[in-house]
Amino acid sequence: MPFDLSLGTTAALAIALLGAAFVRGYSGFGFSAIFIAFAALLTNPLPLIPVVFACEMMMTGFQARGIRGQIDWRRVIPLLVGAAVALPFAVSIVLSVGDETVRMVISAIILTLSLVLLSGWTLQRIIGPIGHAGVGVISGVCNSAGVGGLPVAAFLSAQPMQAPQFRATMIVFLTGLDMMTLPLMWHGGLVSGDTVRAAALAFPILGLGVWLGGRQFLAASPLTFRRFAVFLLLILSALGLLRPMMT
Repeated sequence: MPFDLSLGTTAALAIALLGAAFVRGYSGFGFSAIFIAFAALLTNPLPLIPVVFACEMMMTGFQARGIRGQIDWRRVIPLLVGAAVALPFAVSIVLSVGDETVRMVISAIILTLSLVLLSGWTLQRIIGPIGHAGVGVISGVCNSAGVGGLPVAAFLSAQPMQAPQFRATMIVFLTGLDMMTLPLMWHGGLVSGDTVRAAALAFPILGLGVWLGGRQFLAASPLTFRRFAVFLLLILSALGLLRPMMT
């Protein structure tokens, strides 16, 4: 098994992967945060972060045809510019700290941003390119721990956007973000043959999850499911924070 994981751990991660891919197919975000939060309960999540980024890019390939014409490039471009500024520094910091610290940081980030999403927070004025770039900086910092999509999801959720536009914009932004982060993690020694093998094993699971989530998106309200995804993130992040206290 990749990363010397046991059969039981691998099976549990495969189930989590399917569920997280379903969330991504439905809402356009949440895949990385859900999967990494779950993985942190079972193993060191740091080597799995590059796998998650590869999975994000593969899922965009599955979804690309259905989101054309719905992407808000005026938001995507400044968000990516801001993230590009922060990523090199943030990745170097994360690679230098211990495994337990990474787990705690991931859980704390997810918990805080999930509470922001649940609070019903809304922006009182229109935010321009500079504001979007600032959020991109925050996202870049968070993506060094694999959860860069959540601050952007919170930011866009607080603005008047149609669900298809929100979903498409998140998908494209996350793809660009992961394309920038993955080479930095490769340079830091986190990408290996196990990364490639794990991504290859994940491919059919991702396809199934995204297909099921996409079908559900066409039949129901994405807002309702985003709330469900955030409640799940809250539970997983709380467990991640409590785990060190129980060991």
